[in-house]
Amino acid sequence: MKKAVLYFLFILFALPVSVKAQFENYKDSVVQLYGVVMSADSLQGLPGVSIEVKGRNQGTISNDQGVFSIVVLKGDHLEFTSVGYKPKLVTIPMNLEGNQQSMIQLLVQDTVYLAATIIVKYPTREEFARDFENTQVPEDQLEIARQNVSEANLNALRNAYPISGREATNYYFKQNERKYYSAGQLPPQNIFNPLAWAEFIKAWKRGDFKSQ
Repeated sequence: MKKAVLYFLFILFALPVSVKAQFENYKDSVVQLYGVVMSADSLQGLPGVSIEVKGRNQGTISNDQGVFSIVVLKGDHLEFTSVGYKPKLVTIPMNLEGNQQSMIQLLVQDTVYLAATIIVKYPTREEFARDFENTQVPEDQLEIARQNVSEANLNALRNAYPISGREATNYYFKQNERKYYSAGQLPPQNIFNPLAWAEFIKAWKRGDFKSQ
């Protein structure tokens, strides 16, 4: 029993000391970093440079004069990136003294050579129309375009896909129109419609009703 009490008292008094030591170690590893990012050739401050702490969702950007400020830990890796400049990776030393540090980071321009692009315009509308009409379309692409708009392909698409909301709405309105047109009376029959008879006679002459 006495050993348990002594062990409890030891934990009770040793725990604050351990927590305090861990806090002191963490506090000593925190660094307030101030700096300025400049171009290596002109020594001008670079605005909008991204400063990111690798491995953590933390970072900042430089202001209009290239100045930045960020809180980091000793041993962190900072990556400086900017459009037109080579990225730079900097490591915060573990043996850095103090909790404040200033730095000047130079970035080197990243030269990229692009192929020359020459833009010319057609002198006249007639020449543009002539060249447009004489443009040769590859036969395979032309055949694909014809198949895409063929009647058989369009019918297959109509049968495979449901009607759109607009088509469904129009169909609903047309059904209601037919319903309310003959409300309170017998619906009209095409047997008395001369136009329907004309279509029937044309279909009969074409042989639409012959057995296949």
